[in-house]
Amino acid sequence: MKSRVPPVALAGVLVALVAGQIALSAPERSSASSTLGAFAAHGAGAAARRAVTAARREDLKQGFLVARVRRSLGLRTRPGGRVAARLGPKTDFGSPRVLAVAAVRGRWLGVVTSELPNGKLGWIRRSSVRLDRVTTSIHADLSSRTIELRSRGHAIARLRVAVGREGSATPTGRFAVTDELSGSQFGPYYGCCILALSGHQPRPPSGWQGGNRLAIHGTSSPGTIGAAASAGCLRAADGDLQKLMRNAPVGTPVFIHS
Repeated sequence: MKSRVPPVALAGVLVALVAGQIALSAPERSSASSTLGAFAAHGAGAAARRAVTAARREDLKQGFLVARVRRSLGLRTRPGGRVAARLGPKTDFGSPRVLAVAAVRGRWLGVVTSELPNGKLGWIRRSSVRLDRVTTSIHADLSSRTIELRSRGHAIARLRVAVGREGSATPTGRFAVTDELSGSQFGPYYGCCILALSGHQPRPPSGWQGGNRLAIHGTSSPGTIGAAASAGCLRAADGDLQKLMRNAPVGTPVFIHS
């Protein structure tokens, strides 16, 4: 994790972003997407599919690109656009700031951040951060009320979770782990551990005073695990949370689908 990522590695990493369900615009497409286009132009559909599948598998082994913030920088609404916020090297909770990269456009990185609404990328200069990779990802399925932890594209754990109840459903989309916190710092109802996420709950329950940040955390009511019972966060058993804490570092991408 300490080694720098050479610029030539960026194109390959983008395939993993496609596999993670981020739709890239034309300037951001990966080498695998270019391969697909080249094969399709010659009518080789089956060969194209095999080539892209092989490229995705190879790039998932390399992991997902993350940006480690070393000093204060401007977060822009688009490459070269206006500054929407300034980010320091620490998060609001005091963790080292590690941003999940979801797109690359020349010298600009599109990052997932809690400073912007769900689904909106912020843009930072590639030269202002240290690039690294994480090899894990978290995939939450709201319909089955499960989370799958993957390493290099392969499932290594599957756990049951509580999801948002009616009227306060868990939002879907691509997010990232921003902080790993002790639940006891915030009250017994968070269990042992909290993985704070970059996302926000747009529809908190009436009278809710717990803030609008999404998280995967424990619970003081283990009987609710597997039910639609939360204010929007994903709740899991302490043993499962500890496994996530050990294997999913800050910056890990989190994909939530219905």
